[in-house]
Amino acid sequence: MRLYSGKVPVIAEDLLRVLTADGDIEVESADEVRMDFESVLKEFVRRERQVTDEAKNQMERAGLSYSMLGKIKSQVAKDMGFPEPDEQLPYLVSQLLTMLFHSNNVAEVFSEDMDLRKKITTVLRNHTSSGNELDREVRSKIKNLQEGTAAFEIEYERVMSQLKARKGLT
Repeated sequence: MRLYSGKVPVIAEDLLRVLTADGDIEVESADEVRMDFESVLKEFVRRERQVTDEAKNQMERAGLSYSMLGKIKSQVAKDMGFPEPDEQLPYLVSQLLTMLFHSNNVAEVFSEDMDLRKKITTVLRNHTSSGNELDREVRSKIKNLQEGTAAFEIEYERVMSQLKARKGLT
């Protein structure tokens, strides 16, 4: 799962809209609840970036190639208490649910946890699936470079930045 900081306000707005429209939650201030959603999502993005930066720093210090990034990133995530990629969606859903139950801006939660989890997961998947599509698009544009090389990583980041900027994801 890849969550982009540019999508945070849109995701927060969708979460608020879906949960209030279906009568799952009652809010005292919609703007405050939206900001609560945004703060949870922004913290997730910040920690994910912190894990990636630390993994890159460790690789640089050890002189490892970028082909090791996934393995090093998993170890750094584990050390920092951050979920691995396959556990990130359930982790984020749990964080958002915890916020709903502890926020002073949510007057009442009417739905069961399981129903809330399904709706939150659906919203998050709708907004984060574009990460796989972006990855495929970037890889198709740089297919002439060998994966794992420094040239590949540099070009991948450059093309990814351009696509994100074009699609308003940064």
